[in-house]
Amino acid sequence: MTGEELSGREAGWSPPGSQSRTIIIDFCEAPEGRSSPRSTDNLQVGFTYGTLTIPTDSASICNQLFTMVTIRDVARRAGVAPITVSRVLNDSGYFSQEIKERVEAAAAELNYVPNLLARSLRSHRTHTLALVLSDVTNPFWTTVARGVEDAASREGFTVFLCNTDESERKQAEYLAVLLRKRVDGILLVPARSTPEPVRAIQRQGIQVVVMDRSAPGANVDVVRGSSYESARLLMGHLLGLGHRQITVLSGPEHVSTARERVEGARQALFEAGLSPDALTVIYQEYTVDSGYVMALQALAMQPRPTALFAGNNFIAIGALKAARELNLHVPQDFSLVTFDDLPVSWVAEPFLTVAVQPAYEMGRRATELLLQRIADPTLPPQEVILPTELIIRQSCQALGEQDDGR
Repeated sequence: MTGEELSGREAGWSPPGSQSRTIIIDFCEAPEGRSSPRSTDNLQVGFTYGTLTIPTDSASICNQLFTMVTIRDVARRAGVAPITVSRVLNDSGYFSQEIKERVEAAAAELNYVPNLLARSLRSHRTHTLALVLSDVTNPFWTTVARGVEDAASREGFTVFLCNTDESERKQAEYLAVLLRKRVDGILLVPARSTPEPVRAIQRQGIQVVVMDRSAPGANVDVVRGSSYESARLLMGHLLGLGHRQITVLSGPEHVSTARERVEGARQALFEAGLSPDALTVIYQEYTVDSGYVMALQALAMQPRPTALFAGNNFIAIGALKAARELNLHVPQDFSLVTFDDLPVSWVAEPFLTVAVQPAYEMGRRATELLLQRIADPTLPPQEVILPTELIIRQSCQALGEQDDGR
C-alpha cells in the first residue's frame, strides 16, 4: 500500500466545517525505504493503530507519517551540498540567487521544518523570550503584551506569556521553569519591588529587563511610565477643582508604582500649600474586587470624600461598582481619576479622567532593549521613563457643582 491509499474505517463524525475526516487506521504500510511498524504498536508517533484526523485530499499521508525531512534530503532534491542548504536557510555565507531559489523550492516541496532544538544546541540560543506580568486580563497588560510580541516576532523570537496574579509564589514557579527551559531573555513585571528575582535570573546567565516597576538594588534595565509625575498632575487637577477631601485607592504598598503614585499625589498637596500627611490612603490590590472594597470603605467615611484617586483602571471599575450599589453618581456625588485607560469596548463612552501610559510602546521598547542586551550583555543598564498623557474627561466636577448630600 503506497501513496494516498489507506486501509481504514471512516468514523461517522468530523468537526463542523472541517476538511478532514477521522479515520480508524488498521494498518499503514511504510513507504519504500522505510521500516514498517509492527501491527501491535500504539499510535504514539503518528501512525499505526489509533484515531487520527487527517486531510482528505492528502496525496502523501503515509509518507508524511513516516518521514522526517532533513537538510540532506533538501540538499539531494536541490542538487547541492548540505552546507549550502544550511547557508541559504540561515542566510549566511555566499550563494548565488539561482542556488537560493533551488534550495527554497526544494525545502517547500518537502515541507522541510528546521530542527530548532539542534539549532539551539549549536548556537546556545532558543530564540524564545518570556513575558512575566501581573494580570493579563487587564487591557493595559494586554496591550503591553502585543507590543512585546510584535517587536519579538520581527526578530524571529517567540514569546511565552506567564501571569503571576501579583503572587510571589507563582512568580518563583514560573521563573524556575523558564530558567530550566533556557529562554534567551525575560521581561519581568515584579510581583514585589525587590532585587531578588532579578538577581536569580542574572545568576543563570539569562538577560532580563524590568517593566513598569522598579527593582531597587538590582543592576538591570528598566522601562516604565512616569507614575510619580502623572500622579502629581492628576492630584493637581483635583486640587484645582477645589477638592480637599480626597482618598487614594492604591495598589499594594510593596509595589513601586503604588508607592510612587502616592508620593506624587502628596507632592501635589505640598505644592498647593497643604499638608501631605492629611491625604487618606487605602492600600490593597490592583484589582476590581479591591477597588470595590476600598471604595465602599472610603465612601462610608464622615465626611465623605469629594474625590477618589484610583491607583489603576481596575480599581476605578471597582469604585464605580461600589458607587452604583450606594446609589451615588460620578461626578455629581464624587469625582474620580485614575491611571490607564479602558478600551472603548468596555464602556459605552469614555468618561474617566486618566493618566494614560503608552502601553504598546512600553512593551515594544522593553523588548528591543532586551534583544540588544542579548546581543551584547556588556551594555550598561538603562532606565527608560516613558511620558504619560493626562486626558481630562467628565468624571470630575468642581467642588461647588457637586451635590451636597453628605
